[in-house]
Amino acid sequence: MSYQFSRTPKKVNSINTEHRSISTDIPCPGTKEILQVLDTYESRSMHGQIPIIWDAATDFNIFDLKGNKFIDFTSAIFFSNIGHSNSRVTEAMQKMLNKPILGCYAYGNEVRAKYLKKLVEFCGPGFDKAFLLSAGTETTEAALKLMRMNGQFKKKERLGIIALENNWHGRTMGAQMMSGNIKQKKWVGYEDKDIHHLSFPYPWILNNESGESFFLKSIDALKESGIDPKKDLCGMILETFQGWGAVFYPKDYVQAAENFCKENDIILTFDEMQAGFGRTGKAFGYQHYDVSPDLICCGKGMGNGYPLSGVIGRGDVMDLPEVGNMSSTHSANPMACIVGLAVIEEIESLNLIEESNRKGKILKDKLNLLKKISNGKISHILGEGLISAILFQDPLTGEPDSLTASLVAEKCYENGLLVVHTGRESIKLGPPLTISDAAMLEGLDVILESFNAVIRKK
Repeated sequence: MSYQFSRTPKKVNSINTEHRSISTDIPCPGTKEILQVLDTYESRSMHGQIPIIWDAATDFNIFDLKGNKFIDFTSAIFFSNIGHSNSRVTEAMQKMLNKPILGCYAYGNEVRAKYLKKLVEFCGPGFDKAFLLSAGTETTEAALKLMRMNGQFKKKERLGIIALENNWHGRTMGAQMMSGNIKQKKWVGYEDKDIHHLSFPYPWILNNESGESFFLKSIDALKESGIDPKKDLCGMILETFQGWGAVFYPKDYVQAAENFCKENDIILTFDEMQAGFGRTGKAFGYQHYDVSPDLICCGKGMGNGYPLSGVIGRGDVMDLPEVGNMSSTHSANPMACIVGLAVIEEIESLNLIEESNRKGKILKDKLNLLKKISNGKISHILGEGLISAILFQDPLTGEPDSLTASLVAEKCYENGLLVVHTGRESIKLGPPLTISDAAMLEGLDVILESFNAVIRKK
């Protein structure tokens, strides 16, 4: 993230609407001092987003140190699916605090049993068991182990994993090896030679080629390199959509991948970290492709801000580890389980999957109108449900334009709207699924206003 957001308070227009209020300079007084403390004592890897200090967050609004109110189009980087400080969740947490029982991973408890049953049922047919963890990267790491266990125990030493270039699966060693960013793997000093990366089927490189054809060509190239799918491969992992730009695959690409995995007895895993729990207008993002994976890796919206993640999959695969061979001290703790249970109950009671789909159509229609009037400065509007990305370009050269993306994100902030700054040519939008139509439309108006202000200034 090379663009440096200004921390110097700037006078901006006062705002007082139903969903936004700005009454101070932005960033507000006190922000710079706290950020300086964070700079001093916290790894810089945690920095780079908009320079706002969150003081409170409720539903789809964020409040800074001076009470300025912002519409949140970030969901705190896509995990507050049911809204910030959701009352069903906070009441459930209080209930567990009052019980009290906060940790017992090696021993059973009633809420753990209730949650696992609810979770597996929520995932639907084809999913039998779950393994609960705390962070998303733990689940992709676990999935890697499960795919390889299946390959070794059942298929005579198969170790090979197929992943995709530029997909992202987390920061632990195995997850990082499956991730397709070569630059971010070099510093590790190790590369897993049994993980093979295929080219991603970006819409701007496919032209008129089908997704199926693109996939099969990639597999042919893999075979030509000496890989025998029936002898060497045990798994394939797909990020449900490529995160930085909410780039979904062509449907026939994923279906071709599923057919390939079935034909060669390969475990198919979906990384649902950003996509799961209603974000894309379906319970899980893989459902957009009409396929049936063997494993799914979930996090973020699964706990709505509480550290909770999980691998859910076929019973025969999930039961491959020996007793005690896959466990984690904080996994399946009672607090995490009661939060997870409350999240699913809230999704169901508020019909948030259907709402995400409905609101997502409004979001995309408005963004496509923005693209039409952008004079070629916006190249793509991507996403499904309540996850979208705006991709910026130089209209003369077609080259990605990360500077405009950063400037628009900054201007949105000054106008009372938070969007996700990717550090690339995109900004990402993912409000809580609970956002009202009126607040969402107001936020979209802010994006238009901010875009126009940036273009005029440039």
